[in-house]
Amino acid sequence: MLDFENELSGLKHQTVLCVGDIMLDEFVYGEVARISPEAPAPVIAVKRSEIAVGGAGNVARNIAAIGARCILVGTVGDDEAGRTLRAALSAEKGIEPSLVLDVSRPTTRKVRFVSEQHSTHLLRADWEQAKALDDLREQALIEQALAALSKAGALVLSDYAKGVLTPRVIRTLLDAAGKAGKPSVVDPKISDFSVYRGATVVTPNKKELSDAVWRKLLDASDIVDAAQELRALAGTQAVLATLGEDGMTLVSEGAEPIHIPAHPVRMRDVSGAGDTVVAVMAAMLAAKAGLEPAMRVANAAAAVAVSKLGTATVSLDELRHSILPAATLAPEDKIVSDAAQLEERLAGWRKRGLRIGFTNGCFDLLHPGHVKLLREARAACDRLVVGLNSDASVVRLKGEGRPLQPQQARSDVIAALEAVDLVVIFDEDTPLKLIERVIPNVLVKGADYKRETVVGHEFVEAHGGEVVLVQLAAGHSTTDIVKRSKTALQR
Repeated sequence: MLDFENELSGLKHQTVLCVGDIMLDEFVYGEVARISPEAPAPVIAVKRSEIAVGGAGNVARNIAAIGARCILVGTVGDDEAGRTLRAALSAEKGIEPSLVLDVSRPTTRKVRFVSEQHSTHLLRADWEQAKALDDLREQALIEQALAALSKAGALVLSDYAKGVLTPRVIRTLLDAAGKAGKPSVVDPKISDFSVYRGATVVTPNKKELSDAVWRKLLDASDIVDAAQELRALAGTQAVLATLGEDGMTLVSEGAEPIHIPAHPVRMRDVSGAGDTVVAVMAAMLAAKAGLEPAMRVANAAAAVAVSKLGTATVSLDELRHSILPAATLAPEDKIVSDAAQLEERLAGWRKRGLRIGFTNGCFDLLHPGHVKLLREARAACDRLVVGLNSDASVVRLKGEGRPLQPQQARSDVIAALEAVDLVVIFDEDTPLKLIERVIPNVLVKGADYKRETVVGHEFVEAHGGEVVLVQLAAGHSTTDIVKRSKTALQR
C-alpha cells in the first residue's frame, strides 16, 4: 500500500540512472491563416520557438522535476545541436550528464511546427543517423553507466532506436541491475522483447505490444493476453501497457491483471508522455513503492504531461494535485448532505472506472492516528469516501459528553484533508446502509479489527470489493486524549 505523502516526499532522496538516446527537441509555434501561393502548403506565421532536451533527456528532466536526481548517460555528436544540448543539460537542476562524444554521427534533432491556436502539429523535421554505436564508444558508454549504477536506486533504459541501446548495452546493464537488486524500467523499441530479459517492467504502447506479438489487439482481453505472453517470453517481472486515452494495463508475475483508466484531461500534446511514465515509474520503484502504486502515480503524471504543449515535465506539486484532486477543492465542496448529491458524485467516478474507497468513524478530536488511517485509505483507492457518525450516533456509541465537537465542525476538519474526497454524515449506529449506497471497491478499517468483524465486509466482498486493514499509529486515541485532559485539569 502506498502512503502518498511519504512516498512523494521521499522522491527527493532517490537517484535514478537513465541510459538511452538523447536528442534535441525544438518546437516552433505560430498561427496558420493562409496557404502558400507557391505550393498547396499552409504558411505558419512564427511567433516563438522553444528548445528542450528530448528522448532519454526528457526522461531525465521528468525525474528531476519530481524532485529526484538523475544520472543521464548517452551520446551527443560534435556539432551545434550537441553543444546546444550540453548547454541545456548543464542548466537542468537535478541532472548529472555523463555523455560520450560520438563524432561519427550527428546529434539527433527534431523540429516540430505547431499551430498554437489549434494545438496541432503541422510538420516535423528530423536530423538523425540511426546506427549502432561502434565498439569503442559502446565500451565507453557501458563503463560510464556501470560506474553510475552504484550510485542509483533504479535504472531506466530509454530506447528511441537511434543506436545507443545496443543488445550488449542492454544485456550488461540489466544483468548488473539485477545482480545489485535494483529495479529496472525499459521503454522498448526492439520488437524482440527477449533482449529485455530480467527487467523489472517494460512499458510498450499498444502498437509496440501488437508488433511484439505479431497480431492486432482489438479489445481489453487482447491487451491482457498479449502482455501476459510478452512477460513470459521476455522473462520480465511485469509488462505495463500504456494505452493513451484508454489508460494503462499492468500484467505482473503472480498477480491478477490491473487496468486503470486515464485521467480525464483536455489533451493538448502527447509528445513525451511515455517519457513521463517511465520516469515516474522508475523513481517510485527506487523509493520502494510496489508496481501498482507506481503505475497509479505514473498514470496521474501522464495526465498532467499531455495537458501541456511540447516536451513537458511534471512538477511534484502538479503530481500531488493530480493524484489528490480534492486538494484543489474547498472543504465545503466535499461534504454531501443528500442521497442525490452523493449518487451524482459516485456515478461520475464509476463512469470513469475509478476505484472507490470507504472508511468511517466519529473523528471527534483529529489526531495522528486518524490522519494515518485516512492517508493510507486514500492510497488504496482513487477516490475516498468518509462516513462520519452524526452527533446523535456518537452519543449512543460513546456516551454522554461526546462528541466534543459537533458534526459540522468534525466534517469541516475531515473535508480539509487532502486524502479525503467526500464526507457523508450518517445517523445509524453502523455505516452499513451507507456502504450499501456507496458500493465501494475498497473498505478500509484499522488493524484493531479483524476482517470478519468489519461492518459491511460481506456486502463489499459479494460485490467484488476487498477489505483493507491499516496498521494504527500507536499511542493515539480520542478517549485517551480526553482522559489526559481531565487529569491535567484536576491537578
